[in-house]
Amino acid sequence: MIIAVIGESNARPHIAELAEEVGRELARRRIDLVCGGMDGVMEAACRGAKSEGGRTIAILAGSDPQQANDYVDFPILTGLGYARNVIVVKTGMAVIAVGGAYGTLSEIGHALAEDIPVIGLETWTLTRSGEPPDAAITIASDPTDAVEKAVRAAEDRLRAFERSRLSSG
Repeated sequence: MIIAVIGESNARPHIAELAEEVGRELARRRIDLVCGGMDGVMEAACRGAKSEGGRTIAILAGSDPQQANDYVDFPILTGLGYARNVIVVKTGMAVIAVGGAYGTLSEIGHALAEDIPVIGLETWTLTRSGEPPDAAITIASDPTDAVEKAVRAAEDRLRAFERSRLSSG
């Protein structure tokens, strides 16, 4: 299973700590991590995953593998800039958003538009037409809760894919 971790490249120390623990928790569960592969949340999550023997995949905006942080196992070069955000979220069976700037917000939007579950850990909230916050982002209380919710959501997606495959073939 692969879960995407998204967040800002200029993460405050507290946000980086949360992301690192998310990475550790994913690796403890033998779940591969995909991210944008740069600094901040992405580096912290990869560092956490590697500290527990996990595997990390980076979907890089540019064409230089040296852009990846030091904790990336598999750098994938796209040359697509921010358009690579779509690939990041579509690679994961669920998305965990930790903190986040506008690039993170775009990834959240792409994920939700594709019915990919988004788990939020101190990230954006969404409103529509001045209504109370949209429940499209599942809020997590801490890194372990975020991973547990992401795994459940990913397993639900996998079961739905399997049911769809069986009913069509």
